[in-house]
Amino acid sequence: MNFGRLDDGASQAKKVRLAALALSTFFAWSFLAIQPSVAVEGASAKCPEGNAGLTLPTGFCATIFADKVGAPRHLTVAPDGTVYVNNRRRGGGPSLLALKDTKGDGKADVIETFGPAGAGGTGIGLYKDNLYVELGDKIVRYELKPGEVAPKSKPEVVVSKLPIDGDHTARPFAINSQGELFVDLGSATNSCQRENRADGSPGIDPCVELETRAGIWRFDANKPGQVFSSAQRFATGLRNAEGIDFDDTGRVFATQHGRDQLYENWSKLYSSERGSELPAEVLVEAREGGDYGWPYCYHDGFQHKLVLAPEYGGDGGKAIGRCADKLPPVAAFPAHWAPNDLKIYKAKQFPAEYQGGAFIAFHGSWNRSSGGQQGYNVVFQPLKDGKASGPYIVFADGFRNGDGTGSEHRPTGLAVGPDGALYVADDAGGRIWRIVYKG
Repeated sequence: MNFGRLDDGASQAKKVRLAALALSTFFAWSFLAIQPSVAVEGASAKCPEGNAGLTLPTGFCATIFADKVGAPRHLTVAPDGTVYVNNRRRGGGPSLLALKDTKGDGKADVIETFGPAGAGGTGIGLYKDNLYVELGDKIVRYELKPGEVAPKSKPEVVVSKLPIDGDHTARPFAINSQGELFVDLGSATNSCQRENRADGSPGIDPCVELETRAGIWRFDANKPGQVFSSAQRFATGLRNAEGIDFDDTGRVFATQHGRDQLYENWSKLYSSERGSELPAEVLVEAREGGDYGWPYCYHDGFQHKLVLAPEYGGDGGKAIGRCADKLPPVAAFPAHWAPNDLKIYKAKQFPAEYQGGAFIAFHGSWNRSSGGQQGYNVVFQPLKDGKASGPYIVFADGFRNGDGTGSEHRPTGLAVGPDGALYVADDAGGRIWRIVYKG
């Protein structure tokens, strides 16, 4: 359970803290579906304003960077510190935001809107001197010019005619340093049934939906005027990979929203309790040509393996069948938590044990039939050499309670600023937090 190599001059106190953290999370690593999270430490006395309502590990502090700004989804931070946000549900106003802290107090005092009026989208990212934004069935780019907070240029279409019908319509994306544009095309259905989400409906075999959905597509961020086709598919069998990011070596990582309704549609095979705990949400290393199993398979968090889905002859968790040939995940998390964004932490501001690991924003469940809803947090998963190097911890909590009481906030987007600060967006309450390490 290695949380990363300490610097040569690390204090004995830090070593003790890491050892305690590793021990406290041991059972979450071994029994992730049964022990879904690890309690985080209280707020530091050094943090202002009660840590902005969040519970974080000791030494970390949060401020409310912006509040009640609509429904911020994904966000990105420019080298000058400007935060750009793809924003849903803004009524008739512009759907994009540019926010800046000019006073250095961790709060945005400049907020500008731009872009088309309407519902906005999810995906947003920076590459070279351009801001890339998902707007419905296309991805566009705005040129960023010196002195501008919000871009004033007209957008240029980079990719058009992305399929957006069905269950998953968001089109999150990430761009690597070579300009490769990786786009999530979530599935149009829950499990590729003949009748979507119907009790006992068998799966379509082969699932023709995989030709255009349920995978990651790769385009060229340098090239305008591209049109979607099945030829650009990079990886398949990912039901909804809303979080995509890269490590220092260029590996592509992605999260997946696991399928729903095992109990509701297959009650002869799954109890209500079992359906609430299956399947596990996962983090994968997305490889070119890789197949991760959807809709034929799901990841069983109790058995730590892919098993055959009931729509395709599964018997409730014993049969493996064609799933033996699918790629396993790097890490797994409790069912139905809904991972909505992913950031590999490549900055240096946080302690060494966080560097190179993955922060994942969990939007929270809506469909657990037993035991209350869960999630609504930001998790940290340590990684080394492309693999999990220890158990995950719940890094940030306090957004929302599973019984619907308390604050109504649901994490949906993550970004790392040029100074190493972690930004967290919430599309329920319209809030953006900024998290820093103060020791």
